[in-house]
This record gives sequence, structure tokens and C-alpha cells, in this order.
Amino acid sequence: MKALLVGATGATGKDLLDLLLKDDSFHQVDIFVRRYPDFQHEKLNVHVIDFDKPEQWKHLVKGNVLFSCMGTTLKAAGSKEAQWKIDYEYQYQFAKAAKENNVGHYVLVSSVDASPNSPIFYSKMKGQLEEAVRALGFLKLSIFNPPLLIRKNTDRIGEVAGLKAFHFLNKLGIFRSQQPLSTEILAQAMINSAKIKENGIFTVKGQAIRKYVEA
Repeated sequence: MKALLVGATGATGKDLLDLLLKDDSFHQVDIFVRRYPDFQHEKLNVHVIDFDKPEQWKHLVKGNVLFSCMGTTLKAAGSKEAQWKIDYEYQYQFAKAAKENNVGHYVLVSSVDASPNSPIFYSKMKGQLEEAVRALGFLKLSIFNPPLLIRKNTDRIGEVAGLKAFHFLNKLGIFRSQQPLSTEILAQAMINSAKIKENGIFTVKGQAIRKYVEA
């Protein structure tokens, strides 16, 4: 298979890229980034693009499966408008280009509480994106709604505090269904979903993601 990946520089994207390059099921991995990575690989094909100019790169979005794990925080983006552009517009543009180029499978990392009717900006944005990509009509669409993610060497203070709190509560038997998930497990589950030869829309929430790795 030929894999396409957007969001390769984020925590989940880095793990996903590493696993894809090691997986013999994928003969080529194309990533779309703002700048060249500091490593090379015989299976890796790098497209350095301007995400604001889809007319320049949309013809390159061709392959068997598109993995999308772009995302940023409101703090890093600087405003809701900037976060919307990265988390919604860029991802939707790639999904649309993939559908137009007959990519059969789209794999999206969303949010555990995504809902187009949510009063919370982030959750509503993720829910609206899910609705939009469903409407594109991919032969196969896999949406992952992970719980709090364990990112390697994270510098997000709130995330670190949240992980500590969840670990404590999980030890007490509380919130087991919302047990934090490592980005590596999420990445492997995404890859495994691409190997399942069944079309349709699949929404994988919370701890069910682990089953894709354990199977």
C-alpha cells in the first residue's frame, strides 16, 4: 500500500510515521510538511508545501490510504481562527483532495468528546470536521476518538497534570473507561485499521482503540 500522512510532525504523527516506515505492508509513505525532516528513508517521499495553497499540492494526494492527525492547541495557535484553520480547514482540504483523487480510505484522529452540537469550541470543531468528511463519501472512513493521549516528552502543563490525575483515579478503579492512551498505541491502531479489508464508516472510541492493537 501507499500511505499518505498529514500531521507527521506532531506526537501521534511521529509515531505513526515511524511505524509506517517499519511496516512491510506499506511500500511508500508520502508526508506533507512545511519543511524537510532531519532524516531520510528509502520508503519516505517528502512534499514540502504551503498548506494555504491547495491548488499547488492537491494533485499529489494520491495513494491507498490517507492518515490525518493534524492538530494544535489554542495556546500554540494564538486564536480560535488560527486553530480552526489548522484543525479543520487544512484537514478538510486534504480529505477533499484525497476523495477527488480516488483515495479509498481516510483515517482521521478526532477527539473523544467531538460533537457538532457541543458548546465547547474545540469539541464542536472536531464534530463538525467529522460530519464534513463523512459527507465526502469515502469507500472507507475510520474515525478515532481517543481519550487523553500520553505524548512522549510533552511540555503541555495541563496535559501532564491531567495524566497524573487520571493515573491516580484509575488506580482507585475510577474512570477506567477513560484511561489515557499512548500515541504509539493509537498510531498502531490506525495502521491496523488500514489492513482490514472492509468498507464503510467506522468510529472507534476510547478504550476500543486498544482492541485494534490487541487483535
